Amino acid sequence: MRALTTSKIISGCMYWGEWGANLSVTDTQKLIEGCLELGVTTFDHADIYGHYTTEKLFGKVLKEDPALRERMQLITKCGIQLVTPNRPENSIKHYALSTAYIIESVEQSLKNLHTDFIDVLLIHRPSPIMDPHAIAEAFSQLQTSGKVQHFGVSNFTPSQFEMLNSLFPLVTNQIEISALQLHPFVDGTLDQCVQKQLQPMAYSVLAGGSFFAKEKDERVTRVYNVAERLADTHNATVDQILIGWLLKHPAGILPIVGSTKIDRIKSAVDAQAIVLSDQEWFMIWEASAGEEVA
Repeated sequence: MRALTTSKIISGCMYWGEWGANLSVTDTQKLIEGCLELGVTTFDHADIYGHYTTEKLFGKVLKEDPALRERMQLITKCGIQLVTPNRPENSIKHYALSTAYIIESVEQSLKNLHTDFIDVLLIHRPSPIMDPHAIAEAFSQLQTSGKVQHFGVSNFTPSQFEMLNSLFPLVTNQIEISALQLHPFVDGTLDQCVQKQLQPMAYSVLAGGSFFAKEKDERVTRVYNVAERLADTHNATVDQILIGWLLKHPAGILPIVGSTKIDRIKSAVDAQAIVLSDQEWFMIWEASAGEEVA
């Protein structure tokens, strides 16, 4: 089994297809190559993206240029069942986490992505009725077959993570973390990652674009104004300060950047050079929390 390797900044593919930019195959290849040139070698997928079509878009590039696969790591997720014409059997949005379904989903992702293996498979969301033994069995079979190298979860609580991790070793928890989403800092999620020396992956690192919306609420405005002042101090941009704020955490947070604009991805890569002081870090925390720490 290959050792787990990811780039420090991960390219999120959620908006590459029908759910966002609707890129052509040519534009998808340009974006992939642009990311690789920046050292962004890890690409984050999920089976549901683009109503189950975005993996196929990405895979068309790998089919035409298989050598690209050797330069990247692929993450994908499974478990969410959408109501969509592409899944006519689904009458309600739900979760499917049986052993058979997880294996079936991976088989489909392998075909979609035109690859022989997935670097990291994540359970997209925990189900209230999930059987961790069934999930662990699927992981074991997929690891033995060489179809998946590493396994993790997304949006799991610390107790849910520990329940599955006790049956099969997990490598990450992909969660929402930003200057507006402070819960992982205090609910034990990041503590667990530090304790186990597992790097969490963070999505919505810029709060889904809230900081750059024309209309900002009071909380967003407070954080933005502080980040803007720090950007002047560090000769940086607001988005770089907000990403740098995450990078300071000892868990080694891996930000997922969902933009399809190569300049925005480069900006995130450059944010790695920003070193905030402890006091600067707490300036953003205080602005978000709306009060000073105890």
